[in-house]
Amino acid sequence: MPVLLGDCGAVPRSVTKHMLKFVTDRQIYEEVICGAIPQAKRLLWLATADLKDLHVHKQGKMVPFLEILSDLASKNVEIRLLHAKEPGPAFRRDFDRYRNLSKGLERMLCPRVHLKSAIVDGEFAYVGSANLTGAGVGAKSVRRRNFESGIVTTDPALIEKIMEQFDGIWRGSHCRDCDRKEFCDEHAAILSAHRPDHRAKG
Repeated sequence: MPVLLGDCGAVPRSVTKHMLKFVTDRQIYEEVICGAIPQAKRLLWLATADLKDLHVHKQGKMVPFLEILSDLASKNVEIRLLHAKEPGPAFRRDFDRYRNLSKGLERMLCPRVHLKSAIVDGEFAYVGSANLTGAGVGAKSVRRRNFESGIVTTDPALIEKIMEQFDGIWRGSHCRDCDRKEFCDEHAAILSAHRPDHRAKG
Protein backbone atom coordinates (compact mmCIF):
# COMPACT_ATOMS: atom_id res chain seq x y z
CA MET A 1 0.00 0.00 0.00
CA PRO A 2 1.22 3.56 -0.64
CA VAL A 3 2.63 5.49 2.29
CA LEU A 4 0.24 8.16 3.57
CA LEU A 5 0.98 11.69 2.43
CA GLY A 6 -0.83 14.98 2.17
CA ASP A 7 -3.36 15.41 -0.62
CA CYS A 8 -2.21 15.91 -4.17
CA GLY A 9 -2.46 19.61 -4.90
CA ALA A 10 -1.66 20.57 -1.32
CA VAL A 11 2.07 20.32 -1.93
CA PRO A 12 3.37 23.75 -3.03
CA ARG A 13 4.77 23.91 -6.54
CA SER A 14 8.19 25.47 -6.89
CA VAL A 15 8.07 28.92 -8.47
CA THR A 16 11.80 29.66 -8.30
CA LYS A 17 12.90 31.01 -11.65
CA HIS A 18 15.49 28.91 -13.49
CA MET A 19 15.26 26.16 -10.87
CA LEU A 20 16.97 22.89 -11.80
CA LYS A 21 16.77 20.09 -9.26
CA PHE A 22 17.66 16.39 -9.21
CA VAL A 23 14.82 14.24 -7.82
CA THR A 24 14.55 10.55 -7.00
CA ASP A 25 11.96 7.97 -5.95
CA ARG A 26 9.39 9.47 -3.53
CA GLN A 27 10.43 13.03 -4.45
CA ILE A 28 8.98 12.45 -7.92
CA TYR A 29 5.60 11.66 -6.39
CA GLU A 30 5.71 14.61 -4.02
CA GLU A 31 7.04 17.29 -6.37
CA VAL A 32 5.58 16.24 -9.72
CA ILE A 33 2.48 14.08 -9.17
CA CYS A 34 1.24 15.84 -6.02
CA GLY A 35 3.00 19.18 -6.33
CA ALA A 36 2.97 20.48 -9.88
CA ILE A 37 0.40 18.48 -11.86
CA PRO A 38 -2.76 19.20 -9.79
CA GLN A 39 -1.96 22.93 -9.93
CA ALA A 40 -1.91 23.14 -13.72
CA LYS A 41 -3.89 26.14 -14.97
CA ARG A 42 -3.47 26.04 -18.75
CA LEU A 43 -1.82 22.89 -20.05
CA LEU A 44 -0.51 19.53 -18.92
CA TRP A 45 1.52 17.33 -21.25
CA LEU A 46 2.50 13.84 -20.06
CA ALA A 47 4.74 11.29 -21.75
CA THR A 48 5.29 7.74 -20.53
CA ALA A 49 6.25 4.39 -22.00
CA ASP A 50 4.14 2.35 -19.58
CA LEU A 51 0.70 3.40 -18.36
CA LYS A 52 -1.05 1.72 -15.44
CA ASP A 53 -3.86 2.32 -12.96
CA LEU A 54 -1.95 4.78 -10.76
CA HIS A 55 -3.64 5.85 -7.48
CA VAL A 56 -2.80 9.03 -5.54
CA HIS A 57 -3.81 10.81 -2.35
CA LYS A 58 -6.83 13.13 -2.38
CA GLN A 59 -8.85 14.34 0.61
CA GLY A 60 -7.58 11.61 2.89
CA LYS A 61 -8.14 8.70 0.53
CA MET A 62 -6.58 7.05 -2.49
CA VAL A 63 -8.18 7.86 -5.85
CA PRO A 64 -7.23 7.08 -9.45
CA PHE A 65 -4.78 9.58 -10.92
CA LEU A 66 -7.39 9.94 -13.63
CA GLU A 67 -9.56 11.74 -11.07
CA ILE A 68 -6.87 14.42 -10.78
CA LEU A 69 -6.85 14.70 -14.58
CA SER A 70 -10.66 14.85 -14.58
CA ASP A 71 -10.53 17.74 -12.10
CA LEU A 72 -8.15 19.58 -14.42
CA ALA A 73 -10.27 18.84 -17.48
CA SER A 74 -13.27 20.37 -15.70
CA LYS A 75 -11.20 23.58 -15.44
CA ASN A 76 -10.46 23.48 -19.19
CA VAL A 77 -6.81 22.57 -18.77
CA GLU A 78 -5.43 21.17 -22.04
CA ILE A 79 -4.28 17.62 -21.23
CA ARG A 80 -2.21 15.54 -23.62
CA LEU A 81 -0.85 12.07 -23.02
CA LEU A 82 1.78 10.27 -25.08
CA HIS A 83 2.27 6.58 -24.35
CA ALA A 84 3.82 3.54 -25.98
CA LYS A 85 1.21 0.83 -25.47
CA GLU A 86 -2.41 0.40 -24.55
CA PRO A 87 -3.15 0.54 -20.80
CA GLY A 88 -4.66 -2.42 -18.97
CA PRO A 89 -8.33 -3.08 -18.18
CA ALA A 90 -8.23 -1.38 -14.75
CA PHE A 91 -7.09 1.88 -16.35
CA ARG A 92 -9.79 1.62 -19.01
CA ARG A 93 -12.49 1.01 -16.40
CA ASP A 94 -11.39 4.06 -14.44
CA PHE A 95 -11.21 6.12 -17.63
CA ASP A 96 -14.86 5.30 -18.33
CA ARG A 97 -15.82 6.52 -14.83
CA TYR A 98 -14.64 10.07 -15.59
CA ARG A 99 -16.76 10.91 -18.60
CA ASN A 100 -15.30 14.36 -19.18
CA LEU A 101 -11.98 12.75 -20.06
CA SER A 102 -13.40 11.41 -23.33
CA LYS A 103 -13.10 14.97 -24.63
CA GLY A 104 -10.88 16.57 -22.01
CA LEU A 105 -7.91 14.20 -22.37
CA GLU A 106 -6.20 13.72 -25.72
CA ARG A 107 -4.16 10.52 -26.06
CA MET A 108 -1.66 9.45 -28.66
CA LEU A 109 -0.07 6.01 -28.78
CA CYS A 110 3.38 5.70 -30.36
CA PRO A 111 5.36 2.48 -29.95
CA ARG A 112 8.64 4.43 -30.10
CA VAL A 113 7.83 6.58 -27.07
CA HIS A 114 10.21 5.76 -24.26
CA LEU A 115 10.61 9.25 -22.83
CA LYS A 116 9.03 10.12 -19.49
CA SER A 117 8.13 13.74 -18.95
CA ALA A 118 5.55 16.11 -17.47
CA ILE A 119 5.11 19.71 -18.58
CA VAL A 120 2.88 22.06 -16.60
CA ASP A 121 1.76 25.38 -18.11
CA GLY A 122 5.04 25.67 -20.02
CA GLU A 123 6.56 26.82 -16.71
CA PHE A 124 7.50 23.58 -14.94
CA ALA A 125 8.82 20.31 -16.30
CA TYR A 126 10.00 16.90 -15.19
CA VAL A 127 12.14 14.57 -17.29
CA GLY A 128 13.54 11.30 -16.04
CA SER A 129 13.16 7.56 -15.83
CA ALA A 130 9.78 7.23 -14.11
CA ASN A 131 6.83 5.75 -15.98
CA LEU A 132 3.32 6.83 -15.06
CA THR A 133 2.81 3.90 -12.68
CA GLY A 134 2.62 3.60 -8.91
CA ALA A 135 6.03 1.95 -8.65
CA GLY A 136 7.52 4.36 -11.17
CA VAL A 137 6.50 7.69 -9.63
CA GLY A 138 7.10 6.59 -6.03
CA ALA A 139 3.47 6.19 -4.94
CA LYS A 140 4.13 2.71 -3.56
CA SER A 141 5.84 1.93 -0.23
CA VAL A 142 9.59 2.27 0.23
CA ARG A 143 10.03 -1.49 -0.12
CA ARG A 144 8.00 -1.79 -3.32
CA ARG A 145 8.66 1.31 -5.42
CA ASN A 146 11.19 1.42 -8.24
CA PHE A 147 14.49 3.22 -8.02
CA GLU A 148 13.95 6.19 -10.33
CA SER A 149 15.54 9.58 -10.95
CA GLY A 150 15.15 12.71 -13.02
CA ILE A 151 15.14 16.48 -12.91
CA VAL A 152 12.50 19.10 -12.29
CA THR A 153 12.99 22.56 -13.71
CA THR A 154 11.46 25.97 -14.22
CA ASP A 155 14.20 27.05 -16.62
CA PRO A 156 12.45 28.44 -19.74
CA ALA A 157 15.17 27.41 -22.19
CA LEU A 158 15.22 23.83 -20.94
CA ILE A 159 11.42 23.58 -20.85
CA GLU A 160 11.31 24.82 -24.45
CA LYS A 161 13.53 21.91 -25.52
CA ILE A 162 11.38 19.39 -23.61
CA MET A 163 8.24 20.78 -25.23
CA GLU A 164 9.82 20.71 -28.69
CA GLN A 165 10.49 16.98 -28.39
CA PHE A 166 6.97 16.26 -27.13
CA ASP A 167 5.31 18.44 -29.75
CA GLY A 168 7.34 16.93 -32.58
CA ILE A 169 6.10 13.46 -31.69
CA TRP A 170 2.55 14.73 -31.12
CA ARG A 171 2.40 16.39 -34.53
CA GLY A 172 3.72 13.26 -36.26
CA SER A 173 6.91 14.82 -37.55
CA HIS A 174 8.61 11.40 -37.41
CA CYS A 175 5.72 9.36 -38.82
CA ARG A 176 6.40 9.57 -42.55
CA ASP A 177 9.84 7.96 -42.32
CA CYS A 178 9.12 5.66 -39.38
CA ASP A 179 9.94 1.96 -39.88
CA ARG A 180 7.61 0.77 -37.12
CA LYS A 181 4.29 1.64 -38.71
CA GLU A 182 3.13 -1.97 -38.47
CA PHE A 183 3.00 -1.51 -34.68
CA CYS A 184 1.13 1.81 -34.84
CA ASP A 185 -2.60 2.33 -35.41
CA GLU A 186 -2.39 6.12 -35.55
CA HIS A 187 0.12 7.03 -38.23
CA ALA A 188 -2.39 7.06 -41.10
CA ALA A 189 -4.67 9.56 -39.35
CA ILE A 190 -1.71 11.67 -38.25
CA LEU A 191 -0.26 11.87 -41.74
CA SER A 192 -3.63 12.72 -43.29
CA ALA A 193 -4.24 15.65 -40.96
CA HIS A 194 -1.94 18.50 -40.05
CA ARG A 195 -1.30 18.70 -36.31
CA PRO A 196 -0.57 22.34 -35.42
CA ASP A 197 2.33 23.44 -33.24
CA HIS A 198 0.91 23.95 -29.74
CA ARG A 199 4.05 24.95 -27.88
CA ALA A 200 3.68 27.80 -25.42
CA LYS A 201 4.57 31.15 -26.89
CA GLY A 202 6.22 34.05 -25.16
